[in-house]
Amino acid sequence: MKKTLAVVAAVATTLVVASCGSTGDSGSTKAWTFTDDIGTEISLDAVPERIIAHKDSAAALADMGLGDRVVGVFGDADNPNPEIGLQSPNLDLDSVEDVTGDGEYGQIDLEKVAELDPDLFVTTTFGGGQLWHIDDAVKEKLAGRYDVAAINLEGESVDGIIENAERLALALGADETDFEEGHEALETAEERAKTVAADAGDPSILVVAPADDTLYVANVPAYGDLAYLRDEVGLDIVSPEESEVDEGGYWQLLSWENADAYDVDVAMWDARGGDGNLDLLESQPVWSKVSAAQDDAYLPWRNEVAPSARGYATLLDQFADDLAQLGT
Repeated sequence: MKKTLAVVAAVATTLVVASCGSTGDSGSTKAWTFTDDIGTEISLDAVPERIIAHKDSAAALADMGLGDRVVGVFGDADNPNPEIGLQSPNLDLDSVEDVTGDGEYGQIDLEKVAELDPDLFVTTTFGGGQLWHIDDAVKEKLAGRYDVAAINLEGESVDGIIENAERLALALGADETDFEEGHEALETAEERAKTVAADAGDPSILVVAPADDTLYVANVPAYGDLAYLRDEVGLDIVSPEESEVDEGGYWQLLSWENADAYDVDVAMWDARGGDGNLDLLESQPVWSKVSAAQDDAYLPWRNEVAPSARGYATLLDQFADDLAQLGT
């Protein structure tokens, strides 16, 4: 399943050596250059020691042995149900400064940022040059003062996402041995998920996000974690026909009158925002005709995940726990 760490290390080492004397060794006074996943070329006087990162990316950096570099985090408000929000065994989000700004999505408190004096920002991207949780106005204010490195998630498999994150971590000075435990945990979690799914009778699964007037049905290939669960773990995750998916490529939009279009054994519901989403789903009369609703067979779709091997291992373990509990 995974690409070898040697290959990933070779890619990062080649990038570092070819970068005009740059190095990935922490504490080096040599210049550091890096080209991120959207082609942004970053040149600094030294390897970044103080990093502000989106919460997911911060957790991934910690998973890869760089948690001591993270001095600040930003991102969406914490999930009102913490047990279905971001889980990281290697980063205590309460131990670092949160620089998320007030107001709408994408805001960052620049005064707090200035106090932390970071060398680098790290976040993810879903393509198109857009930075996750950094809106255009904030991006413009950061430009010229702080560099931002993006880890690409768009169109990537879980293997690809992990490789992208590890490439950055290696350039920052992480040792590839820091990744081994995460990869071993991911392999173990994958086998466990397969076993739990088989014990549950390999149920059919639909992934949905309810809204006031629409049921969003996830297009499996558009999401690395869902494609991984279907193609690598072997789960029967139902996906809309390509012709039924919206222009963005992520969802099929159903009116609530057509919420029973897919009769599946289990429903995975979008856990962002807490279990109010599940309450909304359960309140819909037509949806109640679906077998999953009649059997109260619901699993949270925990799509807040650190883009690291350890992060996806945690996600798989949580999925296996959730699925196993359906039969109890």
